[in-house]
Amino acid sequence: MSLLQIEETSGWKKIMGFVGPGFLVSVAYLDPGNLETDLQAGAAHKYELLWIVLLGSSFSLMIQSRAANLGVATGKHLSEHCKAEYPKPINYCLWILAEVAVIAADIPEVIGTAFALNILFKIPIWGGVLLAGLNTLLLLALQRYGIRKLEIVIAVLMSVMGGCFFAEMARARPDPAQIMEGMFVPRLKGHEATRDAIALLGALIMPHNLFLHSALVLSRKFPRSFHGINTASRYFLIESGIAIFIAFLINVAVISVSGSICSDVSLSSSNKERCENITLNSAAFLLKKILGNWSSKVYAVSLLASGQSSTVTGTYAGQFIMQGFLDLKMKSWLRNLITRCIAIIPSLVATLISGPSGAGRLIIIASMILSFELPFALIPLLKFTSSKIKMGHHQNSLPIHVDTQANTAGMYEIWSFLRWATQFRTTSVDPSRQNIWMARKFCLECPFILYMGLIFKKEDIIRSLTHVSCWHTCVCM
Repeated sequence: MSLLQIEETSGWKKIMGFVGPGFLVSVAYLDPGNLETDLQAGAAHKYELLWIVLLGSSFSLMIQSRAANLGVATGKHLSEHCKAEYPKPINYCLWILAEVAVIAADIPEVIGTAFALNILFKIPIWGGVLLAGLNTLLLLALQRYGIRKLEIVIAVLMSVMGGCFFAEMARARPDPAQIMEGMFVPRLKGHEATRDAIALLGALIMPHNLFLHSALVLSRKFPRSFHGINTASRYFLIESGIAIFIAFLINVAVISVSGSICSDVSLSSSNKERCENITLNSAAFLLKKILGNWSSKVYAVSLLASGQSSTVTGTYAGQFIMQGFLDLKMKSWLRNLITRCIAIIPSLVATLISGPSGAGRLIIIASMILSFELPFALIPLLKFTSSKIKMGHHQNSLPIHVDTQANTAGMYEIWSFLRWATQFRTTSVDPSRQNIWMARKFCLECPFILYMGLIFKKEDIIRSLTHVSCWHTCVCM
């Protein structure tokens, strides 16, 4: 990866030198999986779950800034630190989990691109799935022109997404007062709202993003002095905050459009049924019926931009993961071809057997896998950024220790509930099954949380924690 020299000047010119990695990472918060959960949350609960998006975006900024700091302070990315820290069996276990996360993230991107091609050009879904594996190679060809050119292309695609959804939002005309209320007044009305809120959180935070962000910051060349590292960390934090804030606004626009349309009292019974089972594919038809033909085309363009941009960043993450864990370098087109083939197989089978509905269900399954994977990237990250040996004077401060520890424990419990809710489908289940699930949770997950509460106190506990986590993965799967 070519390095971009940061000029020693003051003002905006220096700040612009740091702009790029945060925007590449923030694309993952706008992938087709996120768009589908946004549409479903808005259709079912109007604007009531916007505060969840705000909460998830805030947590994302916190952990993404830790990932950026790790790369800036040490000159190595997360997967390289994992390889150096853990024994081979644990290292391979973490590598496999990271690769599964990349593939799970790639599935919604493939399906989202296929839906977009179907809406725009009437290409069959299965044909769009096959085409999705090829068009990304064109964007990856930009790598030969340097990372800066690729960052610009991704920024343009992100702007297209934002422009499209803001145009839809202007046409739908949601109530600004209700949007602000949903954003800052926490409410969860019933089990369905709780389930959808957890799905929103799970879709927002991507585990492979932590590997990606810690590596992308290494593309900037800056002084390795104490002041230089502090300055770079500060600018990367500002850039990440702006990028995630833009992604947050786009997510708010998607939920607002869906909530405004599906809560309209004049909605026909057929359109109400579509709102109850809204997917990436059916949303285009709904927008066309309510807002006009142009709305479905604008939506398809934004969906295509979402799928393409998030695919490129996913491929980059896969490259760094393979290089760091295995010290194995692979050409970008070959790496993309392998991960794409793995992601295309289940997507193609689902579309051929069950059509668009099967593809939609596959997106939900992929989101579930991603939500389960996060602790196995987050725990090593928090351990390394809290290490005086690795980070020196740039290690996490005590307030960051407490904040990340509490938030991580809380988030893991939330995702644990999501797996329970998905397994039992409803709250009215046989008590014996609930007891079995709670016993398994107590025996397997409580030690996980206990260890996580101690990771900032003793460095060697992390090694045992990772053993427990990998064993827990095997048992749960």
